Amino acid sequence: MSGDKTSGDKKGFRQYLGLTFLIGFGFFTISLTGPLYDTYVPIFLSKYLSSMTLIGLIMTIDNILALFLIPIISVASDKTRTKIGRRMPFIVTLLPLCAVFFGALPYAAEASFGALIAIICCINITKQAAYGPVVALMPDTIPADYRSEANGVINTMGGIATIVGTLFLARLMDLDVVLPIIGPTKNRIPFPIAGLLVILAVILLFFFVKEKKSPESDSQEKKEPFFASFKAVASQSDKSALYILISLFLWFLGYQGVLPFIGKYSTDVLGTSAGNAALAAGMVGVAYAIFAIPSGYVAHRIGRKRTIRISLLTIVVLTLLLFFHAPLTSGLSGSLKLYSFWAIMFLFGMFWVSIVTNSFPMLWQMATWGTMGVYTGLYYTASQLAAIVAPIVTGALIDLLGYRSMFLFCGLCMLGAFFVMSNVKRGEPQEKA
Repeated sequence: MSGDKTSGDKKGFRQYLGLTFLIGFGFFTISLTGPLYDTYVPIFLSKYLSSMTLIGLIMTIDNILALFLIPIISVASDKTRTKIGRRMPFIVTLLPLCAVFFGALPYAAEASFGALIAIICCINITKQAAYGPVVALMPDTIPADYRSEANGVINTMGGIATIVGTLFLARLMDLDVVLPIIGPTKNRIPFPIAGLLVILAVILLFFFVKEKKSPESDSQEKKEPFFASFKAVASQSDKSALYILISLFLWFLGYQGVLPFIGKYSTDVLGTSAGNAALAAGMVGVAYAIFAIPSGYVAHRIGRKRTIRISLLTIVVLTLLLFFHAPLTSGLSGSLKLYSFWAIMFLFGMFWVSIVTNSFPMLWQMATWGTMGVYTGLYYTASQLAAIVAPIVTGALIDLLGYRSMFLFCGLCMLGAFFVMSNVKRGEPQEKA
């Protein structure tokens, strides 16, 4: 028996690599639609609205829904028992519906303001309800020691999806041809293509990922209601989990303050076309794909907390560069301005993925098999609260002070998270789950 364990230890994470890539298709589907949604929905809304504050408010619809749906459905999936698993029923039902609604988004934007709002709600109800079960698949199947590496692989899949969405699909926004059934493609075609890719990814996930059955101990494990679980985490003598939740609220507050407006910034300030508006987010996606896996290995070597704090401090410096980018590059040509901005966004993505890759495993390290969904829900409750507040705040700042203020706001949030993370004492890979 001990010999088998030694053999498994020698193989390390490699024995779970293939399974992790397959699980990553779930995250791929979500990450494929995200950048297109965040880049172009504000542009679609600007046809009907002139206030960035109002646009920011509407951009929080998905986050308001996520605040309730992610924790509730995550806990519900913890308790679900079917022949195809506890997460899969939610995934194979909700994500294909989301794909259909997503494909219809540009058509609704052209029809009317009411149709646009209705389809935005339909997309986000289905997407956010599926999010928790999709994310919880990984800790269900991968041992605690290797979750940073596994999360790195999954974030790589998300980065690849972002690249596909921003560097390839988004460029098709400028394609102006007429196709059978679809009709004119300009400002439309990336969305139905993305919806089709989501459905294909769900098919792969369903046929090749088999969920583990509940361990015997799970039937005897006490299942606390979600809000009782949150209260229990907050009242623990060791406040590490609570400090992680506060920290991730702050760093998501900064990130989500920039994300909805980066496409508008690209078109209004940098002067890009609609097809190139998503390339700033695309640079973050490229960095995701390249550095997600290495960041997991780095954290395994030097520690998750240290990796996150170094990354937060670096992002503070990068947001200052973004704040001063416009005046510093005023004498440069338009192309050099654009390339230098994209370069900073690439570096931003490199350190951002180091934060995201390692923060989730820190929480999972403190959970049991039966409460994975609860801790997943806690993570998304904090992140979605930030995502609700951030676009409204930064939209108002942009209306009052201009686009550059969103970068300064982001830097201050990251600096706050850096200091709060100093209080975290648990969640490292070498700890027992």
